[in-house]
Amino acid sequence: MTLTLAGANQGRSRQAALALAALGVVYGDIGTSPLYVMKEVFAGNHPIPLTPANILGILSLIVWSLVIVVSIKYVVFIMRADNKGEGGIMALIALALRDAKGNPRQERFIMLAGLLGAGMFYGDGMVTPAISVLSALEGLDVATPAFRPFIIPLTLLVLFGLFAFQRRGTASVGAFFGPVMILWFSSLAILGFGNLVMQPGVLQALNPAYALGFLVDNRSIAVVAMGSVVLAVTGAEALYADMGHFGSKPIRQAWFGFVLPALVLNYFGQGALLLADPLAVGNPFYHLAPDWALYPLVALSTAATVIASQAVISGAFSVTRQAMQIGFVPRVEVKYTSEKEQGQIYLPGVNWGLFCAVVLLVLGFQSTNNLAAAYGIAVTGDMVITSILATVVAARGWGWGWPRAIAIFTCFLVVEATFLFANVLKIPDGGWFPLAVGVVVFLLMSTWKRGKTLLSERVNTESITLDAFIGALEVSMPARVPGTAVFMTSREDRVPNAMLHNLMHNKVLHERVLIVSVQVIDSPYVPEDSRVAVQKLEAGFYSVVVHYGFMDEPDIPRALACCARYGISVEMMETSFFLGRATLIPKMAASKMIQWREKLFIAMFRNAGSATSFFRIPSNRVVELGTQLTL
Repeated sequence: MTLTLAGANQGRSRQAALALAALGVVYGDIGTSPLYVMKEVFAGNHPIPLTPANILGILSLIVWSLVIVVSIKYVVFIMRADNKGEGGIMALIALALRDAKGNPRQERFIMLAGLLGAGMFYGDGMVTPAISVLSALEGLDVATPAFRPFIIPLTLLVLFGLFAFQRRGTASVGAFFGPVMILWFSSLAILGFGNLVMQPGVLQALNPAYALGFLVDNRSIAVVAMGSVVLAVTGAEALYADMGHFGSKPIRQAWFGFVLPALVLNYFGQGALLLADPLAVGNPFYHLAPDWALYPLVALSTAATVIASQAVISGAFSVTRQAMQIGFVPRVEVKYTSEKEQGQIYLPGVNWGLFCAVVLLVLGFQSTNNLAAAYGIAVTGDMVITSILATVVAARGWGWGWPRAIAIFTCFLVVEATFLFANVLKIPDGGWFPLAVGVVVFLLMSTWKRGKTLLSERVNTESITLDAFIGALEVSMPARVPGTAVFMTSREDRVPNAMLHNLMHNKVLHERVLIVSVQVIDSPYVPEDSRVAVQKLEAGFYSVVVHYGFMDEPDIPRALACCARYGISVEMMETSFFLGRATLIPKMAASKMIQWREKLFIAMFRNAGSATSFFRIPSNRVVELGTQLTL
């Protein structure tokens, strides 16, 4: 009995610790939305009239958007779509493709929708750091206009520090995220409650009739208002994307037990303040605080927005690695920043590419009012695509059937399509930026996927089967040299080009030859005892298939160590890795790709990272053999 109670207490302590950690990583983005939502609605580039009826209507729209989109859609339904505990757009694509297997038309639609959703995610990842940090530092303008000229330079300085720190990893500061965000959400609740008690009548907005009444009575401005209200639910994707780090239960506990009440209290406190003092509309969040607390609140807001930005940047690293694993983007340099925590990675190219985009956004848009126009369309586009993919998963994977799945997710799609339409109207004001980013990322990913498919088909048509090759060797066996040779290939039943070139030029084969292929399955992780499958062939040849999940860290030497259970001991100092390096030549006539896409793929192929670093192969054990190919 004592052991049972101790185990239960230990379990509750672990859940509480995970819920605390989730506050910092999961809720940073949505938790900093109060900095700019009410300001954008009533004092943005397209403000709506500041009247008591409009204030109550907007508050009602905000709270019910949080309930419908975040609480019901994501927390209750979408978080059920976990791929062995992992979430996010790539995990959802894998689930949807698995459920649509055997239907080429559905598979193609899911692939295209998923790639567009990933593109929108990157657009969101660029805008979030810019609008979050800038909105925090704009509090200095509330303290005194003398600080106004320094807001942009300070924003750029904070952002540079944030992106420069990424190479050190987040593990060293991760322990501070939870406590800082507890202080942040507590401050949101206290500031909101302090103003709410002075105008308790604002609580009427909890009645959804006020939201519906606003939409019906203000049809001319309702769409504009919805384009700003959607900013209150930005960051909802993080609930799903970070599920693998914390589990669904701690995320749900943190949302319903702390985050949602704090957000509602703060929004209602801002509404109460605007009812009492309309002049506070310029920045209602900072006007909630007494004068003595303004500078500490700016510092706390800046820390909270840095944490929110950190989570988005880490998410971009994770999504890029997943996309590499399943063949949507070329290999890029990946650095591992923690020996203990899986998933702590740093991608220099992605990091500094995001930084350049964020700097351009800050310099180009100059204020949160302008950036807000660029923010909503990426978020709503991602939400719509998530709902579409989740419909497939619910219908097939959960066994709901199409009528039930369509009926339930159509309810969410109606709300999100309204948000999306409202943000389409803001395309000329800045919404074009994340849309352009999404389209560019979509074109890059789809071009890479198509090009790799064509290249694989080309190589396979010119290669010979491994069985036939080994049979021919037995007739005329070349000289054998001591040691082990590892030939990497995409098809375990085909002879790698590198082997043919090595045999043609060096006229020798090693005593033991491993034909190693890598297969990425639609699960996040593969256990070590299932890492490799080995088949012994004739003449000292072995076929080794290495299995990885889309969240696994590829490490071929470590994987080959698992061959010991099959009686194959791979000593690195006696092993040589032979890799093929292809040079692509444009096929000007009769190409299966449009000419500009073919050239784009070739440029991406030439600049892709090396297989040596991607598979963590010791560079001093690698021999590269070149060949020329046309698509």
